[in-house]
Amino acid sequence: MLPGIYLIDAIGPFFRGCEGRRINWSKIHFTRLATSGPEREEQWKGIREDLRTFTREVAAAGFTAVTLDDLAHLAAHPLHDEETAARIAVLREEFAVLFEIVRGAGLDLYLTSDVLPVSPGVEAAIGEDREKLECYYRELVGGMLADFPQITGIVLRIGESDGVDVKDPLRTRLHVRDAKETNRLLHDLLPIFEKHGRTLILRTWTVGAHRIGDLIWHRRTLADALKGIDSPAFILSMKYGESDFFRYLPLNRAFFRTPHRKIVELQARREYEGAGEYPSFIGWDCEQYARELQGDANLAGISVWCQTGGWHRFRRLAFLEEDGRDFWLRLNTRVALRIFRYHESVEDAVAHVVGAEKAPAVLELLRHSETVVKELHYIGEFASQKLFFRRVRIPPLLHVYWDCLFINHAVRKVLRHFVTDPERALREGEAAYALFPRMIELARTADLPVADIEHWRDFCHLVRLARRYYFLPFEPELAERIRASKKAYKKAWPSDRRQRYRIKINFEPFKVKRQTLGWLSSLLLRRQRGYRLIDHVFTLNLLGLIFRLIRPGKSKAVPKFLRKSAMGVDALFR
Repeated sequence: MLPGIYLIDAIGPFFRGCEGRRINWSKIHFTRLATSGPEREEQWKGIREDLRTFTREVAAAGFTAVTLDDLAHLAAHPLHDEETAARIAVLREEFAVLFEIVRGAGLDLYLTSDVLPVSPGVEAAIGEDREKLECYYRELVGGMLADFPQITGIVLRIGESDGVDVKDPLRTRLHVRDAKETNRLLHDLLPIFEKHGRTLILRTWTVGAHRIGDLIWHRRTLADALKGIDSPAFILSMKYGESDFFRYLPLNRAFFRTPHRKIVELQARREYEGAGEYPSFIGWDCEQYARELQGDANLAGISVWCQTGGWHRFRRLAFLEEDGRDFWLRLNTRVALRIFRYHESVEDAVAHVVGAEKAPAVLELLRHSETVVKELHYIGEFASQKLFFRRVRIPPLLHVYWDCLFINHAVRKVLRHFVTDPERALREGEAAYALFPRMIELARTADLPVADIEHWRDFCHLVRLARRYYFLPFEPELAERIRASKKAYKKAWPSDRRQRYRIKINFEPFKVKRQTLGWLSSLLLRRQRGYRLIDHVFTLNLLGLIFRLIRPGKSKAVPKFLRKSAMGVDALFR
């Protein structure tokens, strides 16, 4: 057993009964938390009960700490308007009880914070004065650490803020724009943490906005941001790859380029791979990353996201489902922990979780599920390519995103441009789909959720039909089969009975010629991390200006999920 920080997010209890067709899982929905009347007592009683269950489960599994959201809604400040201040006062009362539950379970407590939160009162008093805003934020942090000794530290996120769908009057916005400002922020905050004996954890995750948008992969940006940072109160937290939580990403070499203590971030509830609706197993990836990180990475621990992430309709709550519907989430979470903390192999970790008798069948099922994810959900040739646009690495999965499968001519043209061996892609997809009968048989043998595999099979039938549409000559009969299969899928898995994918079909021609697409891709995309001359002149500067002038991110010609989810496509061009 290795000492260290074994961190897991604990926001699941706040999503019990969350309504809406699609849910923002990036942070607690503070606007739906009751602050008065009988509803307050009923809701918070349920949250407390769920948090006791959750903390008991994860502590028994071997986790040592949890994260809760968030500084903005719990830190009092005299500049807040009266309504905001009143809500914060109630939330502080309720969260103080939750903090004691966490500490009572023997777990350390970390609070998340986006840089920088503002309320209507703060905006009215300070406006855009950056120096005053940073002073205000330091006061928030210092006051919170002084008021709540239960807090072990704060996890800062500087590269992403509240999504465009968040209607909370207390909102966060991107404040730090480059490495120099990041470095100054750290130098200003660390003395506060050192004074209080707490820990500041900086996440390198960004969505590509501003010059700091390449922090997750650009070695010079990272080095400049951490220049002169030498404090026992500081830890760096990084996702395992150079993009979001996708497959086909090699370990980020930034783990070996700085001397600071580091945490590797993992995602058990795979936001782009069903969010726990089926076995999207991460064990073998974790084993590979753990093996590589045994070098000079100066690893301080891991952070496992078991609930946080994504905009989708999938609703399973990790460690809180009484009927075992969270099995795949529990399995991913516990196996990841056992690999990193106890240095177990995947086989030993799975056997520890499910028992030695079931382990052979479960492991065979998981090996098949790994094949289905990597060879049917993803298109291996495309996913293996290293592509960058402006300050972000292009996701290796385009046609399945959150809870949507896109079957349209635009996706078809893009994939046909980048995939040079469509026959291989078709063969791999068909072979992977053929594994489902055996997987269902194994699920029955091991007494696992068979319905989850059946749902996945029916969805993957649409995925393989989509692949045929992408790579075979277009035939009206295939289009009709896709439409009929979508109708059958919706009938078999009605959204009012269980959550399912949305199938977005559009066979209308995408009016961009193949030659034009090739020219645009060579202009806008690059296969190297470093910026080309054309990037400095056009892609990073002029293109951003053009985008801000014409504002296509507001146009209905841009898919709604790009406009209305996360920070919107506009963030890419800041």
